[in-house]
Amino acid sequence: MKSAVETLNPTRVKLTVEVPYDELKPSLDAAYKTIAGQVNIPGFRRGHVPQRIIDQRVGPGAVLEEAVNNALPRFYGQAVEENQVRPLGQPTVDITDVPDPAKGGDLKFTAEVDVRPEVELPDYDSLAVTVDDVEVSDDDVDERLATLQQRFGTLVGADRAAKTGDFVAIDLAADIDGDEIDSVKGVSYEIGSATMIEGLDDALTGLSAGESADFDAPLAGGDRAGEVSHIHVTLASVKERELPDLDDDFAQLASEFDTLAELREDLRTQAEQTRRMEQGIQARDKVLEALLEASNVPVPESLIEAEVHSHLESEDRLEDHEHGAEVGENARKGLQTQFLLDAIVEKEKVSVGQPELVEYLVMNAAQYGMEPNEFAKAVEEAGQVPAMVGEVARRKALALVLEKATVTDASGRPVDLEALRPQPQDVAAAEAVDPESAGGAADEAVEAADEAAGEAEVEDHDA
Repeated sequence: MKSAVETLNPTRVKLTVEVPYDELKPSLDAAYKTIAGQVNIPGFRRGHVPQRIIDQRVGPGAVLEEAVNNALPRFYGQAVEENQVRPLGQPTVDITDVPDPAKGGDLKFTAEVDVRPEVELPDYDSLAVTVDDVEVSDDDVDERLATLQQRFGTLVGADRAAKTGDFVAIDLAADIDGDEIDSVKGVSYEIGSATMIEGLDDALTGLSAGESADFDAPLAGGDRAGEVSHIHVTLASVKERELPDLDDDFAQLASEFDTLAELREDLRTQAEQTRRMEQGIQARDKVLEALLEASNVPVPESLIEAEVHSHLESEDRLEDHEHGAEVGENARKGLQTQFLLDAIVEKEKVSVGQPELVEYLVMNAAQYGMEPNEFAKAVEEAGQVPAMVGEVARRKALALVLEKATVTDASGRPVDLEALRPQPQDVAAAEAVDPESAGGAADEAVEAADEAAGEAEVEDHDA
């Protein structure tokens, strides 16, 4: 077999393939055997029909079509490997010449396919970004102290009209055109939280225990979600939060400190740690933006169009061109980010080890409210191990660039990015995960790491 590749544009190539008759012959023999097992011809047992009879009854063209259709994927795969093409998606194949079963000849075809672009990476040391200063004010400390004070507050009955911030017990009934849709009694609700029905906060404000109010609002859930219904609400009781005094006794109740001054200082330290983490995340995002700006990363338009169509179709908004443009821009940036970080993974030979994968599992399990071992098993069963490895490798690649880039704050001071590193409690949690009981997801990921880090799934757009 002979093959050649032609670059049509930075993200699309055309393969030209010529297959000698001798290499196609095994596929022709297999096609005869397949057809012989499918046809009923008097005088011959199924599966034992001679080739000449099949040519007479079925026709050599049908046999050739069967052979070519079965052989094409194999010859295409060989051409991809020989020319070191990294395809994205399925090719468009055009058969330009087929052999004559009687006279022989070559099978010739072309295949156009989108490919992963070559990315020219900038010098990481040349990247420089500026992030916000780390500033903690007395107001920040007061806000944290107030939140802590709320946690230790107690609810007491209030013999007055309800207001924002009160905790109330209510009865609710909803109907549409006189037909009751739903009703509940004794529901607890905080006025002002806006977590139930639109307009409920306004209806409750000013009511006293035993009083009722009526209003119209769209239903938030159920089979008739979105339909406007008539709501009748009755206020059963009103409670307000009684807050403890902010003094040394409170500090001893709410923390390990003896004085309020010590507690405030600890809250200031916590606020500063949060600001430093936010600063580190800002640095990461800005360095990634600088990388994208300094790199020319082409993206196959077919991938963008497919992503836009799929997204709009799922939302039944195929005619919403404005939203489609927004989705397309996000998809383009996501793919550019993935291709860019994958190129860094390859250039820097980034590898992924089991501890890093376990750490990733722990963090993501927490986001889904799952136990790490349970989450690891779900990842394995869903076939997402290669995508997980690719994501971890990209994160490591970006961290490598961050180490070499120049990051300063608005005041011109160098920024220490240690805040982005795993905290001791995260490491301890990761060490508690048992990869074996998790179904072997981490072990499988380690084995797939070298390959998957460079060949991550295209559908995995986030980095």
